[in-house]
Amino acid sequence: MTPRTRRLKKLVKVQDQLKALHEMRHAMHLAAAAAAKREAEELVAGFDAPGSLSSLFPEVYHRRIADAVTRAGTELEMAHGEAAQLATATARTNMVQRDYREARRADERRLAERTLLDLIEQKQAGK
Repeated sequence: MTPRTRRLKKLVKVQDQLKALHEMRHAMHLAAAAAAKREAEELVAGFDAPGSLSSLFPEVYHRRIADAVTRAGTELEMAHGEAAQLATATARTNMVQRDYREARRADERRLAERTLLDLIEQKQAGK
């Protein structure tokens, strides 16, 4: 294996890890957005519920609902940003994997040619 092939193999591993990181962060942002949305919906549903403290502290409820909605929007924006980074990481990973496969095939071709030349040399030396 040539030094270039070894470097490309390591780079493929690093790119795969980077891609996995962006996938994980994207999923975490989506989960956080869903949780914030759920919290806002629960607060809205509990606002008019009997026995709710919303009549005593309506501004607290409104602020918490607004915060949850804002948090959901922020998390969705961050998820979109991670999706863009994930797409970039995927493209880079695919490029590096393609280069690695080509380098490996070139190494195998050189090895096969060298082996064939050695066999021809041995046969000619044996005559």
